[in-house]
Amino acid sequence: MKKFDKERVLLAVAGPVIALAVAFVLSAIVLIASGKNPVEPFALMFEQAGYADVQVLILNQASMYYIAALAVAIGFRMNLFNIGVDGQYQLGAMMAAVVGAHASLPAFLQVPLLLLTAVFTGAFWAGIAGFLKVTRGVSEVVATIMLNAIATSLIVYMWKPDVFGVKIGNNSTTGEMHESGWIPGIDLGEAGEIYGLVILAVLLGIGYWVTLNRTRFGFDLRASGASSSAAAASGVDPKRMVLTAMLLSGAIAGLAGLPILLGDSHTYNLNFPTGIGFLGIGIALLGRNSPVGIVFAALLWAWLDKASPELDFHGYDKEIAVIMQGLIVLSVVVSYEAVREWGLRRQQRRVGAELAAGHVLGANNTTKEVAGR
Repeated sequence: MKKFDKERVLLAVAGPVIALAVAFVLSAIVLIASGKNPVEPFALMFEQAGYADVQVLILNQASMYYIAALAVAIGFRMNLFNIGVDGQYQLGAMMAAVVGAHASLPAFLQVPLLLLTAVFTGAFWAGIAGFLKVTRGVSEVVATIMLNAIATSLIVYMWKPDVFGVKIGNNSTTGEMHESGWIPGIDLGEAGEIYGLVILAVLLGIGYWVTLNRTRFGFDLRASGASSSAAAASGVDPKRMVLTAMLLSGAIAGLAGLPILLGDSHTYNLNFPTGIGFLGIGIALLGRNSPVGIVFAALLWAWLDKASPELDFHGYDKEIAVIMQGLIVLSVVVSYEAVREWGLRRQQRRVGAELAAGHVLGANNTTKEVAGR
């Protein structure tokens, strides 16, 4: 491996490793300050990861985190901050649940219908922010935050019994979806069942890598994110790329809730998981927007979620996992900036050394020429 490639790998790995190390240290300090053992909670959570049923829970949860993080990463690649992934995924899941409860088609038609419903709902909701940015210059951060609030209100409205809602006790639901829209999982016996749409997360990750690294669109996307003026000079329309990136980000965000919707709950109710879109931001950051890096970040986040309930039985607050997630996000920002500065200094020193070597070589050649005369 070339020296330059080794440095790139080192820089790519250093950020996440430093961020995780700092997050664990700071979490231990919090535990010590509260009079708790700083090591035992982590040991307990690592022990939980060895149980098959917990592993299934982690994998299922990670599939949703992964899809949400991919949606965020697409925006990051375009230098866009799509903070509305949470609203896009919730609204996409809601609309898919409504369609699944009211349309009854054969499975080979029903499942694609539900997937397309979620995709177009998420794309439409993100497209609003993209349209406002390219036509009126509205920040996508402000627009998507407002759209998150509107999405929540729309969901509450659609839960009304005279709209699409079905009351089951005190729970507001969309009613049970027709079985033709259910996607069977992988039955592991007592360990539980892996969602069938875990494969969707894998396919999206592969598609994300191929699109970014092997297509003209991916090149234009990365070029526009790096420098919109340079991209425009090469014939790329920056506004079109902004709108396209937002539509694509929203489309993937709309799918984030479908693994649990089609594989377990089969309805959208008050117990449906929320906040996945916001967690996707931290996961995308930790994974450095890489499809492989996001895999490990999603599994880490899911492990913190699913292993932390065990802490309650040993006198520890399970919120330590939430503290760790927050510290990881903060550590990521600081460590990546530190690694970036370190990389820049190394690059400057290398360039300086090469220039100095070239200067010495040129001076020696001149001396030889003079001596030859």
